[in-house]
Amino acid sequence: MAILLFRIAAALCFLAVALGAFGAHSLKSTLEPRGMLDVWNKAVLYHFIHAIALLVLALYGTVNRGAWWLLFAGILVFSGSLYLMALIPQARDWLGAVTPIGGLCFLAGWAWLIIVPTK
Repeated sequence: MAILLFRIAAALCFLAVALGAFGAHSLKSTLEPRGMLDVWNKAVLYHFIHAIALLVLALYGTVNRGAWWLLFAGILVFSGSLYLMALIPQARDWLGAVTPIGGLCFLAGWAWLIIVPTK
C-alpha cells in the first residue's frame, strides 16, 4: 500500500509541475484578462506543497494514513475547485462554496499529524 500511495503522490507532484507550466505558458493569455492567473497559481502552490507532504507521509507507515487521505482530499477539493473556477467562469458561484471544504481537509490533515501519536 505504501508504494501505491508514494506513486500517487509522485504523480500529483508531476501534475502540479505540469499544471504550473501549462498555466504560465498556454493559459496565461486566457487567465490574465479575467484576473484568474493568481487563482491558478494559488491552486498550483497548494497542490504542490501538499503533494510533497504526501510523498513524505507515504514513507511513514500506517499511523499517518488518515493525514495522507485528508491532504489528498484537500488537493482534489481545494486545488481542483480553484483550477475549475479559473477555467470555467460559470462555475465560480457554486465552486466558491466548495473550496473551503478542501481547506478544511488540509487543516484536518495537518492537525492529524499534531494530535495522533506516531508510535
